[in-house]
Amino acid sequence: MALSVGVDVGGTKILAIAIDESGRRIGNEVRRPTPKGSEALFDTMVGVVTEVRASAGDIEAIGVGVPGLVDRNGRLAVGPNLPGIVDLSIKDELQSRLDLPVSVDNDATCATWAEVRLGAAKGASEAFMVTLGTGIGGGVVTQGVLQRGANGFGGEPGHMVVDPKGPPCPCGRRGCWERFASGSGLGRLAREAAESGNGGRFLELAGGDPEDVRGEHVTRAAAEGDPAALAVFREFGWWAALGIANLVNLLDPEVVVVGGGLVGAGEVVLAPIRDAFPHLVLAAEHRPLVSIVPAQLGNDAGAIGAGLIAFDRRD
Repeated sequence: MALSVGVDVGGTKILAIAIDESGRRIGNEVRRPTPKGSEALFDTMVGVVTEVRASAGDIEAIGVGVPGLVDRNGRLAVGPNLPGIVDLSIKDELQSRLDLPVSVDNDATCATWAEVRLGAAKGASEAFMVTLGTGIGGGVVTQGVLQRGANGFGGEPGHMVVDPKGPPCPCGRRGCWERFASGSGLGRLAREAAESGNGGRFLELAGGDPEDVRGEHVTRAAAEGDPAALAVFREFGWWAALGIANLVNLLDPEVVVVGGGLVGAGEVVLAPIRDAFPHLVLAAEHRPLVSIVPAQLGNDAGAIGAGLIAFDRRD
């Protein structure tokens, strides 16, 4: 039985899972905190793969998903969530250390492939995924093929500029989509509401200081039915739907998968997006329905997708 190991490198944790070619998990998964520095990062990646191999058996290939711009040679050009790490040749170094074929992709690209192969977009040949977390990631599948672009850097929708005069983004520009429609964007919208006197329950949960309001406070308040929190989510949903509508206009998918940590709140997040979308997409009344669905594979999607891609790229 052919097995691969998928490794998902996040800003705070590294997860490794062994799978077979159908995506079925084999053996034990391993999680470790993400260390600082490239040498410690490689040591940890090798360590989690070694532990998974011990419980799963013979492994044919390794797949790695990392946050940031990953080129077609498996080099991480820059990873905003991995401070100080640039121009890191992950593929070459891991192949040397593990003596196995290694593939490396952006983490959201990996998660997208997992959702298309096994999850919410299973069976779709035209799909894209957006991950609403601290920022916004994404991936695109057209004609059943995962798209990476000329250099491998495709699938960064969070940095579409939707308001040139909007708030500054850590990328150095202003008004990027993720400043409005990510977890950090949700917190910013809620703080603005609280500062204007519309704090409601989420301001109470934050201790009464608008500067302390975070996304988790407004999410909890919305789940309780707080009108002020639901109003923030309507604004958030409009911004999220704006970016999704732009992508639908460009790509014309069958299905849009929405993943990331915010999706755990369920319809509190998704319903305002679905409500706003028809008013923002081109000619909604003249095009087939585009399904906007929650991701199904949760926090394991990146590792599973990385493992599936490893099978696809075996040398």
